[in-house]
Amino acid sequence: MTDIALPESLAAARERLHVALENAGRPINDARLLAVSKTKPADMIRQAWQLGQREFGENYLQEALDKQAQLADLEGLVWHFIGPLQSNKTRAVAERFDWVHSVDRAKIARRLSEQRPTELPPLNVCIQVNMSGETSKSGVSLDELSQLASEIAGLPNLNLRGLMTIPAPTETLEAQRKPLAALREAFLQLKQAFPDAPLDTLSMGMSDDLEAAILEGATLVRLGTAIFGARGSASET
Repeated sequence: MTDIALPESLAAARERLHVALENAGRPINDARLLAVSKTKPADMIRQAWQLGQREFGENYLQEALDKQAQLADLEGLVWHFIGPLQSNKTRAVAERFDWVHSVDRAKIARRLSEQRPTELPPLNVCIQVNMSGETSKSGVSLDELSQLASEIAGLPNLNLRGLMTIPAPTETLEAQRKPLAALREAFLQLKQAFPDAPLDTLSMGMSDDLEAAILEGATLVRLGTAIFGARGSASET
């Protein structure tokens, strides 16, 4: 467990988001806070839920499934899978999550659609875009984006909601904004190309670049350390 004071850290994260939205000239309800709870115990998620947080992001499947079992009594939890997704793990994600942010292959999208239980609403998905060209990171290139979006939009059990990126770290606000602005432009083009898709989500912005992301139109920001404290060791890679 961490000695972080969760009520204070969560309140500070919310205030930071609100200030960033105000400074960007946007309504304070124009972007949501996704609490990235990977490597954190279920008790911390429960405490955050008691403080009004409902959306949580997980990277490691087995760890997430264990937490979901421990927190099954809580109402209104919305689970986002935000880590790299392998083919052998799609079924559990399709069955147990509300969102997937890391779709970057048509094969993964098809498996998620096929394995989504029919009694559940369509799975909300974001396409992960590799804006920095880093070989160590997942994601499609901008050149590949339209083709993948077309394939996802045609799948019956998925809702294509938007785009996600994890850009390379940079030092200045101007440098942070550049790849995020390019993603925003790609998002706007995608909305024009697929008017029937419920495209409304730009998942970008983390602890180090939240302000830049809000300036460039982020609608969902992913904060982990700022809320829960320093990351613990992962139970799964």
